[in-house]
Amino acid sequence: QVQLVESGGGLVQPGGSLRLSCAASGSIFGLYTTGWYRQAPGKQRELVASITRGGSTNYADSVKGRFTVSRDNAKNTVYLQMNSLKPEDTAVYYCNADLMTNNGSYYVDCWGQGTQVTVSS
Repeated sequence: QVQLVESGGGLVQPGGSLRLSCAASGSIFGLYTTGWYRQAPGKQRELVASITRGGSTNYADSVKGRFTVSRDNAKNTVYLQMNSLKPEDTAVYYCNADLMTNNGSYYVDCWGQGTQVTVSS
């Protein structure tokens, strides 16, 4: 069974930093385009950042200059470095990816379980 597992969330003060990880587990050949999404209470899930397998990135305007998405293809892991965090960044953060298993099966639109990020003093 393949799955995505997010980690690294927590409570941080405004202006602080966190690094989220999204790791694929199971017999994984590779992750393809991967996105980080977030959902705050009472709001719709929104795309925060995305990265292709080749490393091309895209960011929501609200996080440009503060968040950086990166990946380690050898570890089948994608990261989200979040700096200068604001209270409005508080949300559950999810990763979403297309992936291929070692036996050649291709899975699209896979979601992790989410990790809570709370920015508060």
